[in-house]
Amino acid sequence: MNKVWVSIWRENRLGTKAMAEKLIKDMGLSKAMANVFAARNITTAKEALSLTEFELMQLLDVGMAEVSSALSRISEIACPPYQTALNLMEQRVHKEDHGGHLPTGLKGLDEALCGGIPFGVLTELVGPPGIGKTQLCMKLSLLASLPTTYGGLNGHVIYIDVESKFSSKRMIEIGVQSFPDIFNMKGVVQEMAGRILVLRPTTLSKFTESLQQIKLSLLQRPVKLIVIDSIAAIMSGDFAQGASRQNLLGWHVSFIKSLAESSRIPIVVTNQVRSQTREEGSQYSFQAQRTDDLSGYDSHLVAALGINWAHSVTIRLVLEAKSGQRFIKLAKSPLSPPFAFPFIITSAGISLLNDYGTELKGMEINRIHQHGHSDIINFDGKGCSDKRRNPT
Repeated sequence: MNKVWVSIWRENRLGTKAMAEKLIKDMGLSKAMANVFAARNITTAKEALSLTEFELMQLLDVGMAEVSSALSRISEIACPPYQTALNLMEQRVHKEDHGGHLPTGLKGLDEALCGGIPFGVLTELVGPPGIGKTQLCMKLSLLASLPTTYGGLNGHVIYIDVESKFSSKRMIEIGVQSFPDIFNMKGVVQEMAGRILVLRPTTLSKFTESLQQIKLSLLQRPVKLIVIDSIAAIMSGDFAQGASRQNLLGWHVSFIKSLAESSRIPIVVTNQVRSQTREEGSQYSFQAQRTDDLSGYDSHLVAALGINWAHSVTIRLVLEAKSGQRFIKLAKSPLSPPFAFPFIITSAGISLLNDYGTELKGMEINRIHQHGHSDIINFDGKGCSDKRRNPT
């Protein structure tokens, strides 16, 4: 219940902020009064309501009656009517119940996510190369295309494979091992494979075209999942670090989020990692005590693309390796505290070693490890290269 209250508070705060940024010219004031505000460079409700009536009289050079009338109108539009906490909670619960989830098939993670990957928002998978991101993406693609009787969504999947890591052979292997009853039936493999549309843009402009193509596909097919693997690769491939890249990233993120919200389907995006700078390590001293002990050859990494991107995703799942053991961390969720679950990768895909996990605190929530990662996945005792046969 506490998780729901926190999420409600966040949504209400963001909604109030958006109302405060509403433009005065759109609030139904007389044209003459709206022009007076514009001439004094007072354009938003926040700017107008932060001044007293006497300050506005002096600044706008109008009478008290005109100022009072304008402020009353601006307040009425910008300040939403109050709602009780009970009403907000009921709205949130209703939204969650009707929003839906795509189960990951990982019991402990699904329980922490209150059902699985949520519809209508962005879910990020971030981690070093070879850790299992693409493995999880392929498993989710299978689950979205499976019939509902097998826990799937019985729909189509659009998979944007930026780095050409998608393997239909590996995906079928996961399906055969995970769902032998259905995948051993005649024609099922072809049907499931036919439900997954793979796009491979090689430039940012091609990626933009792919997004436009997705918008059309949503009208033509019962699409139940969109996967972008990976967003960092396409952004870093065309542009260097700087404001131009951030602006382009912002436009694409806004477009992707609007697709998720309007179509009410889950969108899963993979992200790469980068080294953590000394300044970043000491920037948030309230989270945990910093240490400069780098013994054990443990590399501390953070998610690529920066803080603005991090705020755009609703769910962040971190895949990492510590002392030779892989973990999947629920690092960001509006409904759950941070948890870490140990996992392995087998011929059936990702499998949790336990379903209860470990709750995380402090800097361990966002820090990403790749210590003792051997790049080898064992399938029933047979070794094969993670990088060669089973891309992340």
